[in-house]
Amino acid sequence: MMPAARESLLDAAYTALARRPWSAVRMVDVAAAAGVSRQTLYNEFGSKDGLARALVRREADSYLAGVARALTAHTDPRDRLTATAEWTTASARENALVRAMLTGCWSERLPVPALAAVPSGCALPAQRRADGPLPSPADLVHLVRDRAVAVLAGPGHTRGDTADLARSCELVIRLALSCVVAPAPDDEVAELVRGALHRRPVP
Repeated sequence: MMPAARESLLDAAYTALARRPWSAVRMVDVAAAAGVSRQTLYNEFGSKDGLARALVRREADSYLAGVARALTAHTDPRDRLTATAEWTTASARENALVRAMLTGCWSERLPVPALAAVPSGCALPAQRRADGPLPSPADLVHLVRDRAVAVLAGPGHTRGDTADLARSCELVIRLALSCVVAPAPDDEVAELVRGALHRRPVP
């Protein structure tokens, strides 16, 4: 299947999930909304669980792509980390799957795919990736932290050189997660991050 068709199916699944609990989302309706047959949908994802895993993987990738954008949107390192925190809280507010992935709290309305890898006989690289391990909240914290360190420290850094920077980056993402669990206005998120980074080792 063409990548555009796969995206259309995932878009249709995401739209259906916004309207009704995952348990009430029917594969035939997702296929119809994407303009393909139900058999095509099953050929692509294997099962409803396979569709759920692919959807969760896509939303995780989209969140992390936004992190990458936030980390390069400014020149000042503290502004970059502040933007990352704001993106995290905004994404969690607007996307229930991102919120669930970041917090580990999956409501009964959402699919709850196992985080561990599942056996896959699918030849499609995209689906094999979705069938692999899905990120836990701790995984996402570490991914964001490590990406922030890589951007802020620049090429050629070593782990020993960046230990303090890594702690600052992890502090920011964990502070953002606290604002996801106990929501705060965007301007307050930025204020909290800037306050936490005051005198912290950020290049």
